[in-house]
Amino acid sequence: MSLAPSLTHTSPVHQGRIGSIALWSVQIALAGMFLLAGSSKLLGAAAMVGLFDAIGIGQWFRYVTGLIEVSSAVALLVPSFAVFGALALVATMIGAIAAHLFIVGGSPAMPVILLLGSVGVLWARRQQLLGVLRTVR
Repeated sequence: MSLAPSLTHTSPVHQGRIGSIALWSVQIALAGMFLLAGSSKLLGAAAMVGLFDAIGIGQWFRYVTGLIEVSSAVALLVPSFAVFGALALVATMIGAIAAHLFIVGGSPAMPVILLLGSVGVLWARRQQLLGVLRTVR
């Protein structure tokens, strides 16, 4: 048995305690925001119904978006699923920014902030995603 590291094995990036606390703080904050946003869509808050009317695709899209946001928020709180929740939220927030810029108007500031947080989580957990991709191949 060789004690030398394998050339094909990459060790995960080790975070310090402060980095881990910061990452979990961001994940918990994002989860809270997306639980609120997704729940308001699923429960039919008047503002959300109006927003999705303005988008023009139909109210089914409000339900789909709400389900993505709520399920991704829950995934952010489960270590083995957090990277997948962040990945889904990155795509969702890109769509939200595009909707604000090109369809409904208004400030895309909040979706941009949520995108940046989601990208941060995705980046911090990228080794987890790369590990899954390696096993799929």
